[in-house]
Amino acid sequence: MIKDLICDYNNTLLEAMHIINENSMGVCFVVDEFNSLIGVATDGDIRRALLNHKGLDSTIVEILIENFVCGYESDSSSFLIDKFNKDTDKNINIIPIVDKNNKLVDYFKYSHQSHFPVAIPNLGGNEFKYLTDAFLSTWISSTGSYIDKFEDSFSSYSDCKYGITVSNGTVALHVALIALGIGEGDEVIVPDLTFAATINAVLHANATPVIVDVEESSWCIDPKEIKKAITSKTKAIIPVHLYGHPANMEEINKIAKENNLFVIEDAAEAHGAEVNGQKVGGLGDAGIFSFYGNKIMTSGEGGMITTNNEKLYEKMKLLRDHAMSKDKRYWHTEVGFNYRMTNLQAALGVAQFERIDEILAKKKKIFEWYQDALKDIKGIKLNHQASWAKNVYWMVCLELDEYSEFQRDEFIQKLKTKNIDSRPYFYPVSDMPMYDNTNTSITHKVYKKGLNVPSYFDITKEQVEYVCTEIKKIFENNIVEKIQDRDDNIKLMLGKKI
Repeated sequence: MIKDLICDYNNTLLEAMHIINENSMGVCFVVDEFNSLIGVATDGDIRRALLNHKGLDSTIVEILIENFVCGYESDSSSFLIDKFNKDTDKNINIIPIVDKNNKLVDYFKYSHQSHFPVAIPNLGGNEFKYLTDAFLSTWISSTGSYIDKFEDSFSSYSDCKYGITVSNGTVALHVALIALGIGEGDEVIVPDLTFAATINAVLHANATPVIVDVEESSWCIDPKEIKKAITSKTKAIIPVHLYGHPANMEEINKIAKENNLFVIEDAAEAHGAEVNGQKVGGLGDAGIFSFYGNKIMTSGEGGMITTNNEKLYEKMKLLRDHAMSKDKRYWHTEVGFNYRMTNLQAALGVAQFERIDEILAKKKKIFEWYQDALKDIKGIKLNHQASWAKNVYWMVCLELDEYSEFQRDEFIQKLKTKNIDSRPYFYPVSDMPMYDNTNTSITHKVYKKGLNVPSYFDITKEQVEYVCTEIKKIFENNIVEKIQDRDDNIKLMLGKKI
């Protein structure tokens, strides 16, 4: 808080040292009796003053930095960052903010970062504590108190009766399919715009994936295309809640009910997302989540299956652990899998889950920062949110209108030169050599112009604004280049006619 940095002009050096020590910023802002800013002092300034034989009872005004850089309430973060880069002592990373009357009202802290990744896990809670506890308990494999606690807390959060931890999100899909009796000769409808794990799980179950197109607004599976794809062999639908936005589950469930189909929600990227106030994960027969390191919350690796169906729950729980009888150890009545989560992973998951509301709130805030910084740029669209949906913004997504795939990839490379990482949208799975080629016009339209930008938990508003400044520069330069290319082509054509 700004009050923690304020030092009165008649304070002694000793008193100023106490203020700097308490705020841990290395600096104090000196104000006069009217609360007007008159100077800045750092811990280094005080040290040098003492070495030059100033006493601890000397007043702070005797060593003030009077030629200091400050900002005003109306200044944008990008403008203040420029001030840092041009005008400030690089040892000082804080600028005082004043109003038009020079009254101290706030400060701006420049958090320099040389590299901006798309995603980084935040382990700022009880992760180390719970990991240590699990380690010291010696319950480090697939049994332990943290597994039960993680299953209970996450399933309850997802408004589901049951939760089953597994080793990752892909196997969560696989075991759900097997438990539902889906296998050879069965068809499962999947969206074309998704990570390959969705379709691979169907193939691992020896079933046939049927790839359909997505909605242009949400990038999620299109219910109209689901209807077209249903045959007598269709057994299930896997809607993917892509990049944090839920699929239209009301329409999908209606279709499923009319055709006696199972629904497995792929919510790997959508922890906490909602459809009409109901959380994803409990809107179908089963829901699956991933806790990979780049997801909204992480257990390093790991996944969860949620359901309200007790019979299905018991079946999945059995299959997860080699299908070993719970009544007769080492006795197996069918072929199962070793898909268990460890207690160590669950310890991480429990710590992360404790902060789920904080994480989701920050994700929303990060999106809003991007939205505000890019709102005036025509030709750039951000994540959509349907009126009935709660988007959890796993990734902040940019769509570059009128860009080709090549131009999008070039845009990504230009960001990289500024140490800003970004990722293209998932490629249509139908284009990959292992899967059937499908004509999905919307998927092919969307994927080529989309990219994900840095949206990790620890990113600051100032850093987002820096990223957006670079995005604007590249985007505007690309427009200029397009105009120049167009003019050159016109000249060439005119030259040929002449």
